[in-house]
Amino acid sequence: MNNDKLKDFILPIGLLFLLLCGIIYFAPKIYENHQGYLGAQAEVQNKQNTIQEKQAKIEQYRLKEEAEKNKEKENQKLGKPFYKPVMTGLDTEAVIAGEFTEILQLIRANQIKVRSIKYEYDPKDDTFVNQAGSQYNVARLNMEMVGNYTNYDNFLKEMFKHEHFLDIQSAEIVPYKKNKRVLLINFKVKLYAKK
Repeated sequence: MNNDKLKDFILPIGLLFLLLCGIIYFAPKIYENHQGYLGAQAEVQNKQNTIQEKQAKIEQYRLKEEAEKNKEKENQKLGKPFYKPVMTGLDTEAVIAGEFTEILQLIRANQIKVRSIKYEYDPKDDTFVNQAGSQYNVARLNMEMVGNYTNYDNFLKEMFKHEHFLDIQSAEIVPYKKNKRVLLINFKVKLYAKK
């Protein structure tokens, strides 16, 4: 009778044994898979964070490049690029010297004589530089010159054709009393240069 009762329970006991063996065999693999899944999920999250950081940097570079392009467009609206020295880190006088040399060459080429030149570097009342910030150097020149009508006319034409942006503030022309062909010229100009 014991055997008959035992025969009735062999199948459920065998199934229970197989279930227990399956749990013992598959539990570590399930645990490893779960740990692998959590590790992969953490890695994916790290990569997503890295991608977001890179995209933020790319966006910053794009905005910076866009701002530089807008500045260039503003300069082009003015019609001429700003003078930019070859070397960087120079003071205002050294930066403007290159452009001032070009102006002096125009004066000499047109046979105009300079009586005096007064300089004012980075004037505080210059609205353009105040709005643009510290990225530009400026020199205000007040020149007293002597020349004739033809030479002065040629000089003005070349100043308007000058390749770099400059601001002609005023030009006062008075004929010399002893010789009306000779002009006394008070010429004010601002020279701008990028730092």
